[in-house]
Amino acid sequence: MYIPRKIKFKDQLKKGSILLLGPRRTGKSSLIKNEIAPDRVFNLLESDTFQKVSQRPSLIRESIQKSGELIVIDEIQKLPILMDEVHTMIENHGAHFLLTGSSARKLSRTYTKLMGGRARSMTLHPFSFSETTKFDLEKILTFGTIPSIYLSDDPWEEIRTYVSDYIREEILEEGLSRKIGQFSRFLESAALTHTELLNFEEIGRDAQTPARTIRDYYSILEDTLFGEILLPYKKHPTRKSVAHGKFYFFDIAVPHGLTKIKEIVPKSTQFGTAFEHLVFRELATYRDYQDPDLEITFYRDTSKREVDFILNNNCGIEVKSTELVNDKEIQTLKQIREELKLQRAIVVSRDKVKRKIEGVEIIPVAEFLSELWSGKIVS
Repeated sequence: MYIPRKIKFKDQLKKGSILLLGPRRTGKSSLIKNEIAPDRVFNLLESDTFQKVSQRPSLIRESIQKSGELIVIDEIQKLPILMDEVHTMIENHGAHFLLTGSSARKLSRTYTKLMGGRARSMTLHPFSFSETTKFDLEKILTFGTIPSIYLSDDPWEEIRTYVSDYIREEILEEGLSRKIGQFSRFLESAALTHTELLNFEEIGRDAQTPARTIRDYYSILEDTLFGEILLPYKKHPTRKSVAHGKFYFFDIAVPHGLTKIKEIVPKSTQFGTAFEHLVFRELATYRDYQDPDLEITFYRDTSKREVDFILNNNCGIEVKSTELVNDKEIQTLKQIREELKLQRAIVVSRDKVKRKIEGVEIIPVAEFLSELWSGKIVS
């Protein structure tokens, strides 16, 4: 079953080329198959195609029959040298390309600058709230929304396979096979501390790995699109904020697979972490699909007062997995709203009814996500 995606890429393809990045199994190949009609497709995951193109990179150029043709190269990071050919074909043959990749690491090292403005970079995420027909909160918080997992009759088996495939394939590609045990320990520590303030020294002690190596490993996770570091808000006029960011995996299935969490219980710490993760992933997906200029940060000062997310420096969002937010739970958000002069202060929760306490909006999670995707949250 194919579920149409919300990413707006068709109009851009009419104007020029796209480098479509996305973690493994987020549906890039299905998107191509179901939503566009390219003149030619070169899938580098197919061994015979890979062999032919790697031996003769000019093969793609030689296949062009007329100006304006749309050519797909799937998983181009397998052969980064093809970016030279793509550059030539865009400049001299008027071809349009949809290039896909599950890792920006090899491409960003040498070829992203080469492409310049010739191909717009876009990111495909797992299913968002706007793409799911039924919002099953506990299912999403447990298994995430990677398409192959979300649609599976056995999501846990899909998660287990996904995580093992990532470790095996990505580590081999990064040349870290001799350190696979060390990297695996790091991944487990990262999974146990995701959404928390990053502490490279502490994670290094848990993973028996130097802190500088831990920094490098997080860079690998970002470059292979396995997650992103959320940076702190820095514009408070008087208070000193924290220096480190927080890391969010691209889908909750990943940390749950790494730590073998098969179910989560409401009111537990794991439930609250997954609830916060859900809201961040929806915000990040909305940013990448609808509003590239959206700035998402978090606020935490040296007194440990914290607001989960700040949008465009004018909207504070706190995430509470409780079913009934009370006056005490909004006090920190109220204080910071006044200090930062935020236009809105929102608590996303499992409340049944949308309401307001002392100017702070309490919005049930499904209603919040609906308002987000209809453009009513971000100004």
